[in-house]
Amino acid sequence: MSNDTKKQSANPLNFLALSNDSTAKTFIMATLVCLVCAVFVSVSAVALKPLQQLNKELDKKKNILQVAGLYHEGDDIEAAFAKIDIKLVDLATGDYTTELDAASYDVKKAAKDPTLNVKIAKEDDLASIRMRPKYMPVYQVKEGDEVKQLILPVNGYGLWSTLYGFLAVENDGQTIVGLSYYEHAETPGLGGEVDNPKWKKMWSGKKIYNAEGDVAIKVIKGTVVPGTSGEQFQVDGLAGATLTSRGVSNMLKYWMGAQGYQAYLTKIQANGV
Repeated sequence: MSNDTKKQSANPLNFLALSNDSTAKTFIMATLVCLVCAVFVSVSAVALKPLQQLNKELDKKKNILQVAGLYHEGDDIEAAFAKIDIKLVDLATGDYTTELDAASYDVKKAAKDPTLNVKIAKEDDLASIRMRPKYMPVYQVKEGDEVKQLILPVNGYGLWSTLYGFLAVENDGQTIVGLSYYEHAETPGLGGEVDNPKWKKMWSGKKIYNAEGDVAIKVIKGTVVPGTSGEQFQVDGLAGATLTSRGVSNMLKYWMGAQGYQAYLTKIQANGV
């Protein structure tokens, strides 16, 4: 092979002159395609991130409005959400706090931040979440100056995933308006039935605490029998999804309990919102 031929084959810029059967040409082309695709995906991800974040925030607001019964298809989400005030509650005391900005507070980030989280003892971790934020947002639905509902973020482990949702409670701090989940990976048709509108309607009017002040609300195995003792604290189980049903019960027992919103809701029951 002549020196000129050696130089030409050694120069990557001359790879087009190589034979189509050349291993080197195949390798170079594959590498270039990968590089171009990687650059395209990276640029797209960066360019679309603000839009994705906006859509994520709108979806969260939509779920908050839905659990309160304030959203209908086609509504302006931002306009409807204007009826809602956001407060941060110190779960240890049940008092509001202004140490952080409630509107920008991120529950998931706070749960991972050593300065903002609390490690849950194994025997107390009914929701299987290991850490919880010190502060939680409370979304207050208002009519004029009066608070009508309180929407409380909840999360806990089901069968395959952590379920993230909202529990809407009337301003008595006791009566449930609705329960809705906006993020989970439970099995469609089984645990995924937490999204079924018929099942979600069953929560309306149920009570959280019994006469002794203990968390009594739970998902039972089977169907609630009307007229039986304790029916106001019971919701039908999810057919074929025992572990997800148990996860929902444990989640609410934790978050409505002493380590969750109980101190706050007790003050609401005693003094109003």
